[in-house]
Amino acid sequence: MKNTTQQFKYVDHLWDEKKAAALGDDQVALFLYRSNILGADLRITNYGGGNTSCKTIEKDPLTDEDVEVMWIKGSGGDIGTLTKAGIAGLYTERLRSLKNVYGGLEDEDRMVGLFNHCIYDLDSKAPSIDTPLHGLLPFKHIDHLHPDALIAVAAAKDSEKVTKEIWGDTMGWVPWQRPGFDLGLQLEKCLNDNPGIRGIVLGSHGLFTWGDTSYECYMNSLEVIETASEYIEKKIAANGSVFGGQKIKSLAKEERLEKAAQLMPMLRGLCSSENRMIGHFNDSDVVLEYINSNDLERLAPMGTSCPDHFLRTKIQPLVLKLDTKEDLSDTEAVLAKLRPAFEQYRKEYQSYYDNHKRPNSPAVRDASPVIIIYPGVGMFSFAKNKQTTRVANEFYVNAINVMRGAEAITEYTSLPRQEAFDIEYWLLEEAKLQRMPKEKPLSRKVALVTGAGGGIGKAIADKLAEEGANVVLTDIVEDRLKEGVATYARDIASYAVCDVTKSESVADAYKKACLEFGGVDIVVHSAGLAISKPLEDTTEKDWDILQNVLVKGQFELAKQAVAVMRKQNLGGDVISIASKNGLVSGPNNVAYGTAKAAQQHMARLLAAELGGDKIRVNTVNPDGVIVGSKIWEGDWAEGRAKAYGITVEELPTHYAKRNLLNEIIYPKDIADGVFACVGVLNKTTGNIINVDGGMANAFVR
Repeated sequence: MKNTTQQFKYVDHLWDEKKAAALGDDQVALFLYRSNILGADLRITNYGGGNTSCKTIEKDPLTDEDVEVMWIKGSGGDIGTLTKAGIAGLYTERLRSLKNVYGGLEDEDRMVGLFNHCIYDLDSKAPSIDTPLHGLLPFKHIDHLHPDALIAVAAAKDSEKVTKEIWGDTMGWVPWQRPGFDLGLQLEKCLNDNPGIRGIVLGSHGLFTWGDTSYECYMNSLEVIETASEYIEKKIAANGSVFGGQKIKSLAKEERLEKAAQLMPMLRGLCSSENRMIGHFNDSDVVLEYINSNDLERLAPMGTSCPDHFLRTKIQPLVLKLDTKEDLSDTEAVLAKLRPAFEQYRKEYQSYYDNHKRPNSPAVRDASPVIIIYPGVGMFSFAKNKQTTRVANEFYVNAINVMRGAEAITEYTSLPRQEAFDIEYWLLEEAKLQRMPKEKPLSRKVALVTGAGGGIGKAIADKLAEEGANVVLTDIVEDRLKEGVATYARDIASYAVCDVTKSESVADAYKKACLEFGGVDIVVHSAGLAISKPLEDTTEKDWDILQNVLVKGQFELAKQAVAVMRKQNLGGDVISIASKNGLVSGPNNVAYGTAKAAQQHMARLLAAELGGDKIRVNTVNPDGVIVGSKIWEGDWAEGRAKAYGITVEELPTHYAKRNLLNEIIYPKDIADGVFACVGVLNKTTGNIINVDGGMANAFVR
């Protein structure tokens, strides 16, 4: 095993000898391991960017002869999370023989279909557009990466000359060309013309490096990236500043977050003119250095260079003309300033489409900006889901790093607009978009659920997330929330400790929802407690806590939710988890039943008031949710058992027997009722849905 202790300053050296040794001589496993650790460093390549491959000798199942097979990341995959299921295996010689039928640049799209005729592994993913770039090179292991430092070299003015200055004769260079079969031929020619080189810089695009083993390929990639990074940092030090120096000063961290939370629902509404979007916010030092600089106005309109960047960020960002001292509390005044900027951006995007479209170009896509810059505050992104908007944000950070490096070297150059358009509206890219799974009913929506640390609240959050929503869990116990959020995949959920009886605490929860996801669309008040006592035993403290948590809490949640929803102008849903006890005059229940009745009537009043805003307010009434419900873990169960003259252990059976369907009601059943309100019954407001197995005395009509 080679020495793996070499230190790097600008990239992470993640090769672990023990892990690699455990994989033995399995070259595909080692290729996957290399891919994963390369993808773990966002300075090397971002989510979904770049490609990796290896070539092995396998038995041909048809001839039983040894053949060379190339294994490569499949279309749309991510090297950082790549597994065997995400790769394609192709006969190398068959792939190379496609040179015999290639008809030139006009034949590129047809060639992609022919890759399927080269498949060796029948479980392969669809081969990537980069397949010929790897297949036409002879090396056993190949990395195609998009490191910030290398794209800075590739996007710098006089890139070929700079490449020669940095690496001498050890690196090749090819000019910009859209990925495809011909680019593979250009790489092959570059290698033939420059035998012995260790890699190739692709103009405005990225890097190809290789090695005889997975480890040698990995080290070659890191060494090339490190050399470029050192070169750039020396240039920056010599220049004394980046981006022309600072133009404005950032607000303090807390002020930035406050501004962002206030602004995000407004931006979200404006970005959602065609399709509802989810937001992300970034105020990292890298972002602030760029957005506060003198060169922002010159560089931002130029657009990005690497295709992976602008495919996710659009060709250029929207820079807001808002002062850091802007009072964002006056929503209408702020929107009056923002709307013209968004209208102009959409107009310019339409012109970009009209001026560059081909006869067979797909229809123009949503013209709203993806990246929005607020100098002094931070950078916002908006896309169809949290992962997409987070990744777009990360890609624009990569673009910032590229501009930073290229400007230090010579001068940043972006792709010509026609080239950019041809990538963005490539028919193969459109086909990839059309293959995306159908969105779930609550995709693009954000839900805030109180009492979500367990029981009914957690079941509701689970159901909404399952149906596509982003969820913000709130509760008064942080440990419960941490455990709850850990049950979701990345980019699905967040949490906020929230005491619904305190206005400031509720405000902090909405601030978290706005910063994490851009706003809120669904609010479910599930936080609660239950006290069962006869009148003479009910204390003022009992009365007050029930009124505060159930009634005042619902009022405060609704009031602050409506303020956010009106900023978005996208409508919304408010759901009250009340109880059958708000309709039925049961024994020993004066304080709880009264509070639940108040919740129900408040929902009706709010429905009548908020219909004009397309904000729907409905109530779900559970009854007898004993199994899995938090409120039944305390004195409430003993109180109800005493009221009915039975034991606590007999309660589930008692409640099931008394409903018309003789069914036990679970938290999941209440969650289904909530989903019906927000995901199915889209023209219902002021309604009450009883989820109680059928209690005749609780029938609303």
